[in-house]
Amino acid sequence: MIKINKAVIGKTFSIAPMMEWTDRHCRVFHRTLTRSAVLYTEMVTARAIKHGDRNKLLDFSPREQPVVLQLGGSEPKILAEATKIGEDFGYSAINLNCGCPSDRVQGGNFGACLMATPELVADCFAAMQAGVKIPVTIKCRIGIDEQDEEQSLFSFVKALSDAGCKSFAVHARKAWLKGLSPKENREIPPLNYELVKKLKSAYPALHIELNGGLESVAAGVEHLDGLDGIMLGRVAYHNSWELAQVDPLFLGRPTPVATRRDAVEAMLPYIAQHVATGAPLHHITRHMLGLYHAQAGGRFWRQVLTVEGQKHGAGVEVLYQALAAVEEQARLVAA
Repeated sequence: MIKINKAVIGKTFSIAPMMEWTDRHCRVFHRTLTRSAVLYTEMVTARAIKHGDRNKLLDFSPREQPVVLQLGGSEPKILAEATKIGEDFGYSAINLNCGCPSDRVQGGNFGACLMATPELVADCFAAMQAGVKIPVTIKCRIGIDEQDEEQSLFSFVKALSDAGCKSFAVHARKAWLKGLSPKENREIPPLNYELVKKLKSAYPALHIELNGGLESVAAGVEHLDGLDGIMLGRVAYHNSWELAQVDPLFLGRPTPVATRRDAVEAMLPYIAQHVATGAPLHHITRHMLGLYHAQAGGRFWRQVLTVEGQKHGAGVEVLYQALAAVEEQARLVAA
């Protein structure tokens, strides 16, 4: 466990919104590991909220708080309606996605392509914030395609700041809208952390979080100087025990669970309730595969949850079976 750094306490740690990953079950699991992390939903389009099944799209457990609803869209009126609905559902904040580079998102004229139209985004923000009391925030890149990074980021943030936005999560890479896949856009464009820190220096009153390429909680903390927070994505998902370091660092309090086994046992009532409705076990356990990342027996943990967890009627006994497998392997390694 990392020693408590007083300079970190009071800053924010967030788990990034990730499509098909940060659903309600994932967030409950992550909340088991950290009380202080700000959690995000998967991106939900404003039009889906306007026309779709709102309970299915937006329902969440109060135990997940603080949790932020991330919206996708570019139509101020519809975004404003979706923002109000999100507030009514109880979300602690609403975030507008201006960073996703996927073709599908571009086709809907939202995500990273919005960085080319800061005035439109400012109009969207103003409409969203005007109708709610909770904060509306922005997640963005440092630029897109051939844009000059500093010019694009600073002009984008200025337009939003002038409209009243006070909080930005900045993925410190450009997004290339043509020629790179979403996965490549997370890995190939070079990181520019110093530009994000320069942005904070230029706008000291804004809350600026750093996102992108942070390989651990400890690595993120190393970049916190001069910033207000860090946001981890896939590392927090694939190596979820990393999250046990968050509360000691950012709250100065012990982690909610002392061991990985404690984390599993803390999830069992929630899992039992879920499967009692007839829902599949793997809806939850797929988010727990990374709990024993790089640990003795981790492969057995993943194997049991993957194979047994997808069988019809699987229940909490699968978790006990997986724990037994990983603990037996750990004993053999230690012998």
